[in-house]
Amino acid sequence: MAQGHSTTQTLPPHPERATLEGRNKFLGFWFFLGGETVLFACLFGTYLGLTRDLSNVEVGPKDLFELPTIFAATMALLISSLTSVLAIMQMKNNNMRGMQLWFWVTILLGWVFVALEVTEFYTYVTHHHFTYDSNAFASAFYTLLGFHGGHVFFGTLWILTLILQTLKKGINTVTAPKLYVASLYWHFVDVVWVFIFTVVYLMGKVG
Repeated sequence: MAQGHSTTQTLPPHPERATLEGRNKFLGFWFFLGGETVLFACLFGTYLGLTRDLSNVEVGPKDLFELPTIFAATMALLISSLTSVLAIMQMKNNNMRGMQLWFWVTILLGWVFVALEVTEFYTYVTHHHFTYDSNAFASAFYTLLGFHGGHVFFGTLWILTLILQTLKKGINTVTAPKLYVASLYWHFVDVVWVFIFTVVYLMGKVG
């Protein structure tokens, strides 16, 4: 019933910003995003500071990082950013089936990314004995990557919750801002990963 109702309801051109409540959600999200940006900036700064000199480290980035696996994880996350855009486009077209389909793909790609990251950590621990307390490099690495991976997993649960909510309420001026903000959050974790891929992995392999 909820789905049929959502396909017949008339939506404004930008349902995510059609109400004061929706606009307030955007404002609150930008404050939240500012805090998240500061958090990751601190984690990046800590990582760069603690990994400036790795000459005394037995197992370093060149020994650990396997770029094919990391590249696969990167592609999964970047493609998921595109699928979230497609989901929002379907939302604006009031197509709940299409929106849910693309958000499901986004969630699955997010889980693929998390699974690859967990596999990566497991390999480091079991094959290289590279644990959180091995050295400062290990602590900074696992903290930065772990926080990001946690954000990705949280994002998938957030989107999943909103999908279930639209099954009951459909697409309207109440649910649309929530979906849009969740999509923006997903883009944020993707952008953070681009920096991680560059600073941690590429610079680690080259440097």
